Amino acid sequence: SSPLCMYFDNIVLFTGSFQVGEHGTLLKKFCKGEQQCYLKLMKDSLRPFVPAYHGVVQKDNQDYNMMENLLNNFNSPYIMDCKIGSRTYLENELQLARERPQPRQDMFEKMVAVDPGAPTAEEQAQKAVLKSRYMQWRETLSSTTTLGFRIEGFKKPNEDCQTNFKKTKSKEQVIKALSDFVESNTQIVWGYLRQLRQLRQVLETSDFFKTHEVVGSSLLFVHDCSGKARVWMIDFAKTVTLPPHFRVDHQSPWVEGNREDGYLWGLDNLIDVLTNMLHY
Repeated sequence: SSPLCMYFDNIVLFTGSFQVGEHGTLLKKFCKGEQQCYLKLMKDSLRPFVPAYHGVVQKDNQDYNMMENLLNNFNSPYIMDCKIGSRTYLENELQLARERPQPRQDMFEKMVAVDPGAPTAEEQAQKAVLKSRYMQWRETLSSTTTLGFRIEGFKKPNEDCQTNFKKTKSKEQVIKALSDFVESNTQIVWGYLRQLRQLRQVLETSDFFKTHEVVGSSLLFVHDCSGKARVWMIDFAKTVTLPPHFRVDHQSPWVEGNREDGYLWGLDNLIDVLTNMLHY
């Protein structure tokens, strides 16, 4: 679930996976992989683009990763979560799903709810789909497979969280959603573009980025009416270390086995879409 809807005018709702810590921190349910990523990122050139990490704390017998609450210095913030990359599942998740091919009725129902024509005749007859098939199908609905990023949701001050972007696929639909988020304020678009272009440069120099498959990670966009706009990389639960000497360019199309995540391809497309918005 997106961290976004748990942010609510600077107060995080208690949803189990997030809690507000003391002194402007955020507690996220402990995940070993994410902890390892943050420890490395604190020493990497990407550090300015990720929340500061403060280690592990215990609360009510539950371990949490404690990090900076990125909303601290904003007044009534606008918040958006964009998932970056050409897929949001790891290769080994797909392999595991194939090794245990359980036809899933719940996934069939989710599929039909979105697109009644999506299941094959065989799937219709079984009223079930394999998880591996569902995972790959779901990615084709949004702009993940066409642009390498998708809007997970956004929240404006005093408004409900909007997360109905599962079928936002075309460039036009994405631009419409982004324009709604920034309320057509070009100053904010410029602010985000500056941040994204800086991030793009830093990614080229980052050891962390060179040595990891970055999947299911988001960019968190935050601005307020003062005109301040910031972008951070968040969500590293599915980011894994590549084998030694294994290289990805984060741009090439994913073919199973090549570990490509499409991160730079998605980021470049996002920069391109925001740049287009200035000329509309």
